[in-house]
Amino acid sequence: MIRITLPRTGRAPMAMTAIVLTAVALGGCDGILGGKEEFNTGSPIVLDATQRHPIIVSQQPHKLSLQVARGSAGLSPQQRASVVDFLTKFHTADSGNSKLVIAVPSGSANEIAAMNAVADMRPLLNDRGFSESSVSIQPYHADGDPQPPLRISYLRFAAEGPECGKWPGNLAETSRNLNYENYGCSQQRNLAAMVSNPADLLGPRTMTPSSAERRDVTWGKYVKGDSSGTDRSGEERVTKQTQ
Repeated sequence: MIRITLPRTGRAPMAMTAIVLTAVALGGCDGILGGKEEFNTGSPIVLDATQRHPIIVSQQPHKLSLQVARGSAGLSPQQRASVVDFLTKFHTADSGNSKLVIAVPSGSANEIAAMNAVADMRPLLNDRGFSESSVSIQPYHADGDPQPPLRISYLRFAAEGPECGKWPGNLAETSRNLNYENYGCSQQRNLAAMVSNPADLLGPRTMTPSSAERRDVTWGKYVKGDSSGTDRSGEERVTKQTQ
């Protein structure tokens, strides 16, 4: 406690008033300058929720196992549908950042049946734009398994949201008016759970090749001096109706 004795004469009362106001001002700044009211976490001030609660994007294996019985001639209709769905997810969740790996059992009783299943997959792969370089077929030995499965896998991006619910301090006991520890955490966690392709969080997707046919048509019209716009019929045009 600061005790101030005011003189009785002269211009001292005005001077003492200035001293008192200065002391009060410094006392009010105590919490801001690092006094009792420190920031709740004691961590550096980060106003952006994406920095305080980052989303971790990593590559994790995505697998499909197919049980191929000995003596089968290829894929069953249900297995074919599962492979088509798996290949569709590859294009949706991977965007060409990983190879498709087909692990074929070797030395087992169903080795020939597994190879027949791989032969059935080749048309499915070709129809969906898989090149030879984007598919890797590898044999594997399943010791002790009389009928090992045929495995299809690839690495896909997965987003992991932050852990929320941290309240280390009382929000009513700070005078700094800064973002609290849990601020923006639920938004980041929901974004990680809802994003369709986590690779989009790392950067924009690459552009697909342009249409060479349409480009040649447009360039030919440009050389001739014709309009490159699409001609519309009278039914497609908007006419102004008068009342």
